[in-house]
Amino acid sequence: MGATGMSAERGKMLAGELYDALDPELVAARERARDLCQDLNATREREQDIRRGILTELFGGGGDSVWMQPPFYCDYGSNIFLGDRVYFNFNCIILDVCEVRIGNFCFFGPAVQIYAATHPLNAQRRRTQEFGRPVSMGSDIWVGGGSIICPGVTIGSNTVIGAGSVVTKDIPDGVVAVGNPCRVVREITEEDLERPSFR
Repeated sequence: MGATGMSAERGKMLAGELYDALDPELVAARERARDLCQDLNATREREQDIRRGILTELFGGGGDSVWMQPPFYCDYGSNIFLGDRVYFNFNCIILDVCEVRIGNFCFFGPAVQIYAATHPLNAQRRRTQEFGRPVSMGSDIWVGGGSIICPGVTIGSNTVIGAGSVVTKDIPDGVVAVGNPCRVVREITEEDLERPSFR
């Protein structure tokens, strides 16, 4: 353990450097998160107080106000920081080997996946090491179902990501972006306040 109370491998992981995922501290942290996710996913809808306790324990921040429809899965949970009233629909996944920061009032459709984790292109290195890139999202974002947010991506506030998109590069504030790879198709305007959807 270093002076900060974390293993060298955990420090490298959070810094986006190559690290050994089989480090005992990291293995224990993933086991903790998987146990908490299993507990969360076993709750019934009427057990909101139990869910709230699990979510507060699981996440690095925001578990006190997140609205979660299980099942949900993550790698560590402690590297996920949520703003106020974030909503996750069914079957969302976050691979949080680096920090994943999500702003206020963001909505995620079913089966959205957020990847901070990635792997080296070199096959020999990939056998023993991995790394990550942090993901950052502003406030008031709607991510359509089945979308994938790739490592290192930043998404601006007041933006809509269309269902099934694969976001490989940064997306600015106030736009509709769709596709694989995800591309900006237009800005969100005042007229959109009168429309029921972004089509």
